[in-house]
Amino acid sequence: MFWSALLSVDVKKAQTVVAVDARVAPEACLTMAEVRHGVDALDRALVQLLAERQRYMDAAARIKPSRDVVHDDARIEDVVAKVLAAAGPAGLSADIAEPVWRTLIDRCIAHELGVWDKTRA
Repeated sequence: MFWSALLSVDVKKAQTVVAVDARVAPEACLTMAEVRHGVDALDRALVQLLAERQRYMDAAARIKPSRDVVHDDARIEDVVAKVLAAAGPAGLSADIAEPVWRTLIDRCIAHELGVWDKTRA
């Protein structure tokens, strides 16, 4: 099985593909080695996707006019609601999705605040 996800890479809207290494489907795994290989392959792809997400936080820090607007409770709840709406149909437990995204959002806000401060110093 081979998956790919498009990543934007520059201002001209060029895209690149994040490849997920070939792996045995979870349902077909017969050994822990196959399970671990699949998890490791997905983790490598997730790192690429999260790095792009971080670059959007860098952009937000550059664009937002005030440090006070970096933390936006309404936007946080909107993001979590969208993730939960997508999680179910994708087969992802809300018990995993919600705390993972809330932690991700928290760390992204901390990163954005750091970038905002650094670029305004």
